[in-house]
Amino acid sequence: MAVVLPVTLTAAAAAAVINIWLGVRVGQMRVKHKVSIGDDAGGPLTARMRAQLNFVENTAFVLVLVAAIELAGRGNPWLSWVVAIYMLGRLAHAFGMDGGSLGKGRSIGIMITMLTQLGLSVVAVLIVLGAM
Repeated sequence: MAVVLPVTLTAAAAAAVINIWLGVRVGQMRVKHKVSIGDDAGGPLTARMRAQLNFVENTAFVLVLVAAIELAGRGNPWLSWVVAIYMLGRLAHAFGMDGGSLGKGRSIGIMITMLTQLGLSVVAVLIVLGAM
């Protein structure tokens, strides 16, 4: 029988959709500023590119930790909530990178990302130590 990781699969699917959305936003900015290769030297295109790259950089770690915790049989049901909050934080970060009135979203997204990674890391270590 195959191992089914529903939280991990759902998280990976959500991450793929968010990554596509972030890529579309980069593409829109490329068209708007007529930049097909490279960036705009720190302007709005660069900000959107960084939002997407930052998502990819951090989400890989989160997905690995989620899968490991789920494989250890320690992730239900709280792990789903952690993933949902993480994904919402990444959306807030993306909008926040656009600046303006949504600029606080960047800070919120950064904080949620760091706390998620730290929390999942602690849980993983506690599982290994047999404390959880």
